[in-house]
Amino acid sequence: MSTLETILLILLVLNAIALCALVLLQQGKGADIGAAFGSGAASAVFGGAGSASFLAKLTAWLAIGFFLLSLGLAFTAKDRAASLKDLGIPLVTEPGVPAQQPAQTPPQPAPAQQNTAPDTTLTAPDKPVDSDVPDV
Repeated sequence: MSTLETILLILLVLNAIALCALVLLQQGKGADIGAAFGSGAASAVFGGAGSASFLAKLTAWLAIGFFLLSLGLAFTAKDRAASLKDLGIPLVTEPGVPAQQPAQTPPQPAPAQQNTAPDTTLTAPDKPVDSDVPDV
Protein backbone atom coordinates (compact mmCIF):
# COMPACT_ATOMS: atom_id res chain seq x y z
CA MET A 1 0.00 0.00 0.00
CA SER A 2 1.50 3.31 -1.02
CA THR A 3 1.86 6.29 1.28
CA LEU A 4 -0.67 8.33 -0.70
CA GLU A 5 -3.21 5.52 -0.50
CA THR A 6 -2.69 5.20 3.26
CA ILE A 7 -3.13 8.95 3.80
CA LEU A 8 -6.29 9.00 1.67
CA LEU A 9 -7.72 6.03 3.57
CA ILE A 10 -7.05 7.64 6.97
CA LEU A 11 -8.64 10.91 5.79
CA LEU A 12 -11.66 9.02 4.45
CA VAL A 13 -12.23 7.25 7.78
CA LEU A 14 -11.89 10.51 9.73
CA ASN A 15 -14.23 12.25 7.28
CA ALA A 16 -16.81 9.46 7.62
CA ILE A 17 -16.72 9.64 11.42
CA ALA A 18 -17.11 13.43 11.36
CA LEU A 19 -19.93 13.18 8.83
CA CYS A 20 -21.81 10.66 11.00
CA ALA A 21 -21.38 12.87 14.07
CA LEU A 22 -22.66 15.94 12.24
CA VAL A 23 -25.70 14.14 10.90
CA LEU A 24 -26.53 12.92 14.40
CA LEU A 25 -26.12 16.43 15.85
CA GLN A 26 -28.64 18.00 13.50
CA GLN A 27 -32.28 18.26 14.44
CA GLY A 28 -34.82 16.65 12.17
CA LYS A 29 -37.79 18.43 10.62
CA GLY A 30 -40.15 17.13 13.28
CA ALA A 31 -37.88 18.07 16.19
CA ASP A 32 -39.63 21.38 16.82
CA ILE A 33 -42.05 19.75 19.24
CA GLY A 34 -39.05 18.89 21.42
CA ALA A 35 -38.65 22.57 22.32
CA ALA A 36 -41.85 22.36 24.34
CA PHE A 37 -40.23 19.78 26.62
CA GLY A 38 -37.05 21.72 27.38
CA SER A 39 -34.68 20.87 24.55
CA GLY A 40 -35.07 24.25 22.88
CA ALA A 41 -32.23 25.76 24.89
CA ALA A 42 -29.73 23.44 23.21
CA SER A 43 -29.84 25.47 19.99
CA ALA A 44 -28.64 28.60 21.81
CA VAL A 45 -25.08 27.27 21.71
CA PHE A 46 -24.77 28.12 18.02
CA GLY A 47 -26.28 31.60 18.30
CA GLY A 48 -29.70 33.14 17.88
CA ALA A 49 -30.17 31.88 14.31
CA GLY A 50 -29.63 28.32 15.44
CA SER A 51 -27.29 25.66 14.16
CA ALA A 52 -29.13 24.80 10.95
CA SER A 53 -27.10 26.84 8.50
CA PHE A 54 -23.68 26.19 10.04
CA LEU A 55 -24.17 22.43 10.50
CA ALA A 56 -25.85 22.06 7.10
CA LYS A 57 -22.97 23.82 5.32
CA LEU A 58 -20.34 21.83 7.22
CA THR A 59 -22.17 18.59 6.42
CA ALA A 60 -22.29 19.50 2.73
CA TRP A 61 -18.55 20.25 2.66
CA LEU A 62 -17.75 17.01 4.46
CA ALA A 63 -19.92 15.09 1.97
CA ILE A 64 -18.07 16.71 -0.94
CA GLY A 65 -14.78 15.79 0.72
CA PHE A 66 -15.99 12.21 1.18
CA PHE A 67 -16.75 11.89 -2.52
CA LEU A 68 -13.41 13.41 -3.53
CA LEU A 69 -11.48 11.12 -1.18
CA SER A 70 -13.40 8.13 -2.53
CA LEU A 71 -12.55 9.11 -6.10
CA GLY A 72 -8.90 9.54 -5.13
CA LEU A 73 -8.83 6.06 -3.58
CA ALA A 74 -10.50 4.60 -6.67
CA PHE A 75 -7.87 6.24 -8.88
CA THR A 76 -5.00 4.82 -6.81
CA ALA A 77 -6.63 1.37 -6.82
CA LYS A 78 -6.94 1.53 -10.62
CA ASP A 79 -3.26 2.37 -10.93
CA ARG A 80 -2.29 -0.47 -8.60
CA ALA A 81 -4.48 -2.93 -10.53
CA ALA A 82 -2.84 -1.84 -13.79
CA SER A 83 0.57 -2.53 -12.31
CA LEU A 84 -0.48 -6.09 -11.37
CA LYS A 85 -0.74 -7.03 -15.04
CA ASP A 86 3.04 -7.08 -15.19
CA LEU A 87 3.29 -9.72 -12.46
CA GLY A 88 2.05 -12.58 -14.63
CA ILE A 89 -1.36 -12.98 -13.03
CA PRO A 90 -3.68 -14.60 -15.60
CA LEU A 91 -6.50 -12.44 -16.91
CA VAL A 92 -10.09 -13.47 -16.28
CA THR A 93 -12.11 -13.75 -19.49
CA GLU A 94 -15.73 -14.48 -20.26
CA PRO A 95 -16.95 -17.97 -19.33
CA GLY A 96 -16.44 -20.48 -22.08
CA VAL A 97 -13.75 -18.46 -23.84
CA PRO A 98 -10.27 -19.78 -23.11
CA ALA A 99 -7.69 -17.22 -22.08
CA GLN A 100 -4.94 -16.57 -24.57
CA GLN A 101 -1.78 -18.15 -23.26
CA PRO A 102 1.66 -17.48 -24.67
CA ALA A 103 3.11 -20.30 -26.73
CA GLN A 104 4.87 -22.74 -24.44
CA THR A 105 6.72 -25.92 -25.06
CA PRO A 106 4.64 -28.98 -24.20
CA PRO A 107 5.56 -30.53 -20.85
CA GLN A 108 7.73 -33.61 -20.96
CA PRO A 109 5.88 -36.78 -19.94
CA ALA A 110 6.72 -37.84 -16.42
CA PRO A 111 8.16 -41.28 -15.83
CA ALA A 112 5.50 -43.92 -15.26
CA GLN A 113 4.54 -44.21 -11.61
CA GLN A 114 2.32 -46.65 -9.83
CA ASN A 115 -1.16 -45.41 -9.03
CA THR A 116 -1.25 -45.08 -5.25
CA ALA A 117 -4.61 -43.26 -5.12
CA PRO A 118 -7.50 -45.17 -3.54
CA ASP A 119 -10.25 -46.56 -5.74
CA THR A 120 -12.94 -43.87 -6.06
CA THR A 121 -15.61 -45.79 -7.95
CA LEU A 122 -19.03 -45.77 -6.32
CA THR A 123 -20.89 -49.01 -5.80
CA ALA A 124 -24.30 -49.72 -4.30
CA PRO A 125 -24.37 -51.56 -0.95
CA ASP A 126 -25.32 -55.23 -0.97
CA LYS A 127 -28.14 -54.85 1.57
CA PRO A 128 -30.30 -51.81 2.41
CA VAL A 129 -28.77 -49.26 4.77
CA ASP A 130 -30.79 -48.18 7.81
CA SER A 131 -30.89 -44.35 7.71
CA ASP A 132 -33.23 -41.43 8.31
CA VAL A 133 -32.90 -40.21 4.74
CA PRO A 134 -36.02 -41.17 2.74
CA ASP A 135 -35.62 -43.19 -0.43
CA VAL A 136 -36.21 -41.20 -3.54
